[in-house]
Amino acid sequence: MSANPDHPAHSDQPFRSPATVVIVGAGPRATGLIERIAANAPELYGDGAPFELHLVDPHPPGGGRIWRPDQSPLLWMNSMAEDVTMFTDESVEREGPIRPGPSLAEWAREAWEAREAREAREARGVREAREVRGAEPPYALPPELAAEAAALTGRSFATRRLQSAYLRWVYERSVADLPPGTIVHEHRDRAVRVTGPRDGRQQVWLEGRTAPLTADAVVLALGHLDAEPDAEQRALTAFAAEHQLVHLPPEFTADSDVSALRPGEPVIVRGLGLAFVDLMVLLTEGRGGRYERGPDGELVYRPSGREPVLYAGSRRGVPYHAKIGYSLSGERPPVPRFFGPAEVDTLLSRPGRPDFRRDIWPLIAKELGFAHYHRLFTAHPERVTGEWSAFEEKYAACPPGGPDLDVLVAAAVPDPADRLDLDTLDRPLAGLRFSDHETLQQALRGHIEADLARRHDPAHSPDLAVFLALLSVYGQLIRLGDIGGWWHGFFSFLASGPPGPRLEQLLALSRAGVVRFLGAEMTVTTDPARGVFRASSASVPGHAVEARALVEARLPEPTVDRSRDTLLRSLHRDGAAATPAGLLAVSPADGRILDRAGRPHPRRFALGPHTDARASGAFARPRTNAPAFRQNDATARALLRCLRELSCRATVTA
Repeated sequence: MSANPDHPAHSDQPFRSPATVVIVGAGPRATGLIERIAANAPELYGDGAPFELHLVDPHPPGGGRIWRPDQSPLLWMNSMAEDVTMFTDESVEREGPIRPGPSLAEWAREAWEAREAREAREARGVREAREVRGAEPPYALPPELAAEAAALTGRSFATRRLQSAYLRWVYERSVADLPPGTIVHEHRDRAVRVTGPRDGRQQVWLEGRTAPLTADAVVLALGHLDAEPDAEQRALTAFAAEHQLVHLPPEFTADSDVSALRPGEPVIVRGLGLAFVDLMVLLTEGRGGRYERGPDGELVYRPSGREPVLYAGSRRGVPYHAKIGYSLSGERPPVPRFFGPAEVDTLLSRPGRPDFRRDIWPLIAKELGFAHYHRLFTAHPERVTGEWSAFEEKYAACPPGGPDLDVLVAAAVPDPADRLDLDTLDRPLAGLRFSDHETLQQALRGHIEADLARRHDPAHSPDLAVFLALLSVYGQLIRLGDIGGWWHGFFSFLASGPPGPRLEQLLALSRAGVVRFLGAEMTVTTDPARGVFRASSASVPGHAVEARALVEARLPEPTVDRSRDTLLRSLHRDGAAATPAGLLAVSPADGRILDRAGRPHPRRFALGPHTDARASGAFARPRTNAPAFRQNDATARALLRCLRELSCRATVTA
């Protein structure tokens, strides 16, 4: 195959225009789709004519915008290197073939070893051709990434720049694996509209170009998108402009202009998730601060004097749980058990849309409880009474969400601390009130210290079992489409938190007074008389903080109607359906875009967080039957069948 050639590859077949696919977006989701196209092509397109792929994205292929290489080296991933892969394995439910490949940790080790071997050969004056799975880039790491790759272990948290290099390599390898004669064009442009009849070729219009790309099929793999502000954010922005304040709306933190946040001044921050962690890093280490170990081993922050003071709160009032820092030994929880394909089939067979709280959540809660107690009985039998087999039988017989489950658990698990309490997990500060701001700081530091200790102690391994059950549940929910935003927040809070070292840094910043916690049920108001933002919470009644800067530490909600992506809005305007929550409606079977009558478009597909079949990420933990990999495989096969059919038509016509 070739990229951006002047002429198509030669063929013994009579010449005809090759089938063409345009993929809008060139980040990890597009890369994963190309990998699946390459894997499935020998079966579904082996005898077809060569085809062309056009990738449209202003950012480099592989990482795309979010994982682009030009980011601060201080920004990390929130997954361990051994838990990041772009490749299918035997756990993935798919029709296409498994094409194994290295995890981020394995790739980094191979890249470093190859670099060392190459330098040794060059030192001896030996030169030879290099072949690395059809692509050379992984062994051309710049020195700073090569040093990181050398030090990386499976349990390290890589920088986003190293992940960008991995994604670029996966892209190069996947392109190299496409059928011979395939032509790949990379367009560093923005797509603004798709036109064309349902039964004919499509036109993809690029910003600033007068002629469109013509395609037999189009895939939207847009990733995370910017959004127009909602009414609240517009009002806050207007207030800031009127009073010469700073307001940073929801956006990707690496793109935020934080230079307006001045040293020593208070900044109200709404959000304690991953965006907050990135902001924290950029405003502390990013401004010259550093960490040291004190005599007692405690982490200490040494300010540079250029940091603002961050007053941070959220709905829950606590940061996301740290990533679990140990591996599961012994038997994995046998999930899905109570929320699997059969239960989803039942929900889909009922008339009307399932209600999440009434119909879905009780099944999820029972599934998470099953994983928790399975691990408790099998790994920590001294903390339960009776045998697992007897408990399992009774647990299975209890109705989801009913009081019988509570009675059963109370009898079998003597210590309440060993019981799974999802309500308390979701709202750890609910109902708690503190006498003053400083008492809240001490309580929050205690909460974070306890979380760090628990997430690194295998004695609490039922937590890891629940994490694995959460991944299983997420995979099942994909078939139900748009279920609302609460679940995604709950999942992220428990399963997609920051690395443990980041929370240790947060503790040091809190002790240094650089971060001040506001508490739960945080509210932000404006004071026109004083010309300031004001923040308060339910945790410390009567206490409020004033500031001339407000940061919304979160990504925008992925809604079609407020998206700043011109292409997505135009598709909706031209008839593509959106769900009640504003996501693009697609077929769960293969990602085809649905119109407002529910008909799947024969030539238009969409994958990613802007759709109602959004998966938890474009890359995944190995051996977890990742939903994104299943979706990529199904969409790739649908695309190849479409191209084969068009190729056959063209042959008959000729």
